[in-house]
Amino acid sequence: MAKKVALVTGASQGIGKAIAERLVEDGFAVTLVALNEAKLQQVADEINNNGGEALPLVADVSNRDEVFAAVEKTVEHFGDFNVIVNNAGLGPTTPIDSITPEQFEKVYGVNVAGVLWGIQAAHKAFKDLGHGGKIINATSQAGVVGNPNLALYSGTKFAIRGITQVAAQDLATEDITVNAYAPGIVKTPMMYDIAHQVGQNAGKSDEWGMETFAKNIAMKRLSEPEDVANVVSFLAGSDSNYVTGQTIIVDGGMQFH
Repeated sequence: MAKKVALVTGASQGIGKAIAERLVEDGFAVTLVALNEAKLQQVADEINNNGGEALPLVADVSNRDEVFAAVEKTVEHFGDFNVIVNNAGLGPTTPIDSITPEQFEKVYGVNVAGVLWGIQAAHKAFKDLGHGGKIINATSQAGVVGNPNLALYSGTKFAIRGITQVAAQDLATEDITVNAYAPGIVKTPMMYDIAHQVGQNAGKSDEWGMETFAKNIAMKRLSEPEDVANVVSFLAGSDSNYVTGQTIIVDGGMQFH
């Protein structure tokens, strides 16, 4: 049986890196997509040196042509394509009156357009290859319940849940499942940046900023990136073949739905 192939965006650090590493453990060859070439290469080298197969590709997910090109290069390189994880995202702190048109376009371009282009590119590849596949999108706990000071981020993550539900219905007859994962407070560089900004806006410390988000976790610990990667592993594998259109919340017990 041919090795399965996955593409992960935002794979140079944090959750995306953990997802790529977990999928390699699951037997996937992986394409790593991000903007930072040095970090991408470092992750690819780690995977390849440990016996996995990783192809690093620099691409801006807000650019439709670059997303399609990344998927096409994946098929050319590995000979197949089975899973896309639309993980890349931006999470700026945005007090409501501070939001600018430029900021709006940038955050929605990466977080929402990036997911749409990923869905389109994966769908085309699956059709060209003559088989189904799995599309997995990153939303957030902040896309289930609005979080203070995160109007842009929360808005994009709510949008991704809706897009996931529509795409799941539109593509179901082609043996394509579309699901989302909603992380909570994860120990990643992006989360620490958000906590720093929130703390600064309140005249408080970074620790205070993180605690603002972390105080209501039932399991009383912050998430590791691997906690999220475990759920993506399920969504990428055969055990989730009868699951589509769903958002799985991975937040240690912050939201209950």
